[in-house]
Amino acid sequence: MIGECLQFFTISNNFIHSCQLGGLKQRATTDMEVTFTYFIHSGWVKNLSTSTLVFDISQFFPSLNHQLLPLIIDKVELDHKVSTFFKNYLVGRKTKYLWNDFLSPLCSVDVGVSQESALSPILSSLYLSLIFYILEKHLKILKIPILIISFIDNGLFISQNKSIPHSNINIFCSYSVISFLLMRFSLVVEYGKTEVFYFSRLHGAFNPSPFNLTATEEPILLLKTLWWYLGFIFD
Repeated sequence: MIGECLQFFTISNNFIHSCQLGGLKQRATTDMEVTFTYFIHSGWVKNLSTSTLVFDISQFFPSLNHQLLPLIIDKVELDHKVSTFFKNYLVGRKTKYLWNDFLSPLCSVDVGVSQESALSPILSSLYLSLIFYILEKHLKILKIPILIISFIDNGLFISQNKSIPHSNINIFCSYSVISFLLMRFSLVVEYGKTEVFYFSRLHGAFNPSPFNLTATEEPILLLKTLWWYLGFIFD
């Protein structure tokens, strides 16, 4: 009940960023697919190619900071009793681990939200929403025209341009900014799952040169003729 009420209140008051889909009411996976496909086709009408970069946050749910979550919830301006409930719910938690016949002593659990919890979708969305609002402000200051789509702990940058190298610069800069912001929130991009994919109406062979994503991580760019993402196959 608390999870349902929180979703209604935060979405209706625009606390959840508009780019966030999946795991929330009226924001299903198919909404992401329809939005993505529409954007690609609308670009083709203008003779623009679409460059995309998808990234995944490593160990997202176990990494959520319990000290930060109550501060984010305070920003939502919920009733004081609700805010107090979450502060007690998230902070000062302890757990034991059972391995065969071995039972560990109690240990503190000051990070993480169970992915199976009824509160997991809204808490994780609120945590990421703050990051996306900050990201949007940074990209606006840098004048980088990027469409962002987020599905739970996945992010998708979309850039459209007649020049693919120019689009690559946009998604490269966006990727650098989001990597920095996630680190400030104690989260890390799982670089091994980073993929780049291009949608073009050019005929014949089409295989743009890959580009370096970061100066510190070895990029793994999969340039394919078929792309599988969130259960959908795009070509």
